[in-house]
Amino acid sequence: MSLQCLRAKVLSVLMILAGIPALPAQPKDDGPQHLVEIRTSLGVLIVALYNETPLHRDNFLELVRDQYYDSLCFHRIIPGFMVQGGDSGSKHAAAGMPLGTGGPDYKIPAEILPGMYHKKGALAAARQGDQVNPAKESSGSQFYIVQGRTYQAAEMDMMSKRNANMGTPVSYDDEAKRTYATQGGAPHLDGAYTVFGEVIEGLDVLDRIAAVERDQHDRPLVDVRMWMKVLE
Repeated sequence: MSLQCLRAKVLSVLMILAGIPALPAQPKDDGPQHLVEIRTSLGVLIVALYNETPLHRDNFLELVRDQYYDSLCFHRIIPGFMVQGGDSGSKHAAAGMPLGTGGPDYKIPAEILPGMYHKKGALAAARQGDQVNPAKESSGSQFYIVQGRTYQAAEMDMMSKRNANMGTPVSYDDEAKRTYATQGGAPHLDGAYTVFGEVIEGLDVLDRIAAVERDQHDRPLVDVRMWMKVLE
C-alpha cells in the first residue's frame, strides 16, 4: 500500500467515524495481531500491534515494509520514562545534533481509546503539543516505547484527578492499578496520546536502551540504531 493510499484510507475512516457511536469502555479485537521485530544495537524487541487502532497499525506496517525505520536512531531517551525514535533525520545526523522534527508530511488522526494504557512496554505515537495540535493527531512516523516507573494505588488516584484537571479524564480499574503497581508505566500520558501496541518480548532490551548515556538533548552519546521487519 502506498502512502497516498494510506492517506485515502485515513480520510475514509474519518468519514465513517462521523456516523457511528462511541467505542465500548474496554475495546478488544480478538483477531490475530501483527508482530514487528525491532532489532537494535542493544538487542531485539518484538512488538504486537493493536487491531483496535487500525490507522496507526496500518501506517506503522507500511513504513516497516518500506524499510523507513532501518538505520534510524532512538534519538530521545529519558530513563524512567520512555525511549523515542522514528525521526527520519536521525539516519545521518552528526553527533550532538538536536533531533525530533523529522518525519512524513502527514499526521494520523488520534485513536485514543479507553483501556489502552501507558504501561511499561506500551508502543505509542509521538505528537506535537495541544497548543498547536488540539486534535492530538499523531506524528506520521515518530513513536515511543514506555519504560516508566511503578505507581501505587494512592498515586493512581491522584493521577486520575490530575488527568481530569488536565482535560483528559481517565479512570483506572483494579487490573490497570495492579499493572501500574507491578509493571510500571507512565499514567500521566493516558488519554492524551495514542497507544497502538506493546512490547511482548525484550523488556530487558528496553531497559538497556533507557540506561545509555545521553547529552543535554537526551540523545544517546553513542547512537542506538534500529532495523525493523514484519513477522508474518
